[in-house]
Order: sequence, then C-alpha cells, then structure tokens
Amino acid sequence: MGEIPQLDARKLAARDAGELARLRAAAETIGFVTVAGTALDAERVGRVFDAYRRFFAAPGPVKQAVDMARTGANRGWGGPGSEQVNPEANPDYKEVFDCGYELPEGHPLAARGLSVYAPNQWPDLPGFRSEIEGYFDAARAVAMDLLRAIAVAMGEDEASFDAAFDAPMALLRGNYYPARPDWAGAKDFGIAAHTDYGCLTLLATDGTPGLEVLNRDEEWVPVKAEPGVFVINFGEMLEMWTGGRVKATLHRVVGGPEERLSVPLFFNPAWDTNVAPPGSGEEILAGPHLTRRFEETYLHLQEG
Repeated sequence: MGEIPQLDARKLAARDAGELARLRAAAETIGFVTVAGTALDAERVGRVFDAYRRFFAAPGPVKQAVDMARTGANRGWGGPGSEQVNPEANPDYKEVFDCGYELPEGHPLAARGLSVYAPNQWPDLPGFRSEIEGYFDAARAVAMDLLRAIAVAMGEDEASFDAAFDAPMALLRGNYYPARPDWAGAKDFGIAAHTDYGCLTLLATDGTPGLEVLNRDEEWVPVKAEPGVFVINFGEMLEMWTGGRVKATLHRVVGGPEERLSVPLFFNPAWDTNVAPPGSGEEILAGPHLTRRFEETYLHLQEG
C-alpha cells in the first residue's frame, strides 16, 4: 500500500464514476482515504479546534466538573490514562472530551436508559457548547453524505443506509495528545493500535503528524491531512455489515515531540440496527456491539 488516496467530496456528491471507483478500491483494500472539499472548510475546522484547545488548557476544576469517570457512560472529560484500546499496551496517554447524540423527547429508545444515548456534560466555558454542537451537527451531515457515496460505489442504492441512522449512536470527540514523554516505552502510545468499533470515522486533524496506518505489508504508514481535509476510515461494524467488502484497518498514534489535537466523529447506526453480514441469517445488533467495545476500552466502565 502506498499513500492514502485523497478524494474530492464534490466529485463524490456528483457521483463521478472515477472518484466512486477510487472510493470503492480504497474501502475494499486500505480502509482509509482522505477527503477534501466537504461543507466543513478549514476556517470552520479551525474554530472547533480553538474551542477544544481552550477546554484542554482550562484549569483542572473546569475539566473535573465534567469528568466522565463519575458516570456510567462516555460523556465529558476523560483524563490521561482513562482509556486502554489495546490490552497488550498501557493505557493511552491522552485527554479526551466526548459528546454524543441525544435522543429527541418521546423517542421509543429514550425510555430504555441506554448509555450510548446518555446526556451530554458541558464545561463552564463561554461559547464552548454552541461551537461543539454546531460542528457535531454539520459533521454528521458530511458523514451521511459519505456513507451514501460508499453505498453507490458498492453498487447499492444511495439511500440504503439512511433508515439505520435515524437515531445514530454518533460520538464526537476532541483528542489532546501531549508531546511524547521521556519515560514512554514500547507499550506507551497516544492511542495504541486498534480498529474503530463502528461504521465510519470522520477525523479532523490540526496538521501535526502522528496518525499511522498498518498497511498490507505490515508497515506503519503515516497519514497527514491539513485542517479542512478529513481522514476517513471504516470500522468493525461496517466491515461486518458489508460482509467483509469494506475493511477496518489497524491504526495508532505513537506520539512525537509536539502536542497534537484531533477531532473524530464516530458515526454509527441506531441501537437496534442488525449489522450482521447480508444473507448470514445472524443477528448482530449495533447497540450491544458498541456497548461491549466501549466497556472494554473505558477504564471507568470496567471499574463500574
């Protein structure tokens, strides 16, 4: 595998045959692409990075007031070492802030108290909530457009995923990776090698290198994207749901001499979506799959 291919969202939206073919080839082999030309330009991405930067630089009490460790869900701040995506590595040395999709009042799933739809926590920082919520809404629309393009690229109807995303288990995260510490050893990572758990990840970066993808030759390949260009990768759920046609690929952040921010949107279908391989006769519900993977990752959920 060479460089991660860069696609143009405008060509995908126009259903350009060549661009769709490149998307299909990447989905079936690499599991990663970068995409330029979405509705989220560099200025809009810069604003959301400024908001997360203010939060991670805030005094300890501001962050501790929204510490997810006091909850039974993944909403709010997660301090250093609060996650362990790979049991063979040490807990990840990063901070995160998570917010997710909240069900509208009266939705049939709302009465079930599902942690993947838990209420969000918001810090006492002027303008932070409105900036993050606005970006979250816009990013979900971009992700849905990309899923429709993937459906067309795979020879399916462009609306084939739509009904499954009426109440998406979508999670928006701000990641803060400090400079790699002097004490870090072979088992210490900003985030250790893992595949994403859900369907599609829409990742904005601040341009600082750090993300690496494991290619088919078992080599770690760096992925670079400037603000306004998104890294797209596919998760375990979409790999199952497409019968293995779309690939979920291992990736990691080792960390380097500079601090780094990234903002992934994890875009996943509604709780009761069956993501089993087509024609398998199995039932693999998206909600229990995602809940189990969260419980394996967030240390406070294991302790709970």
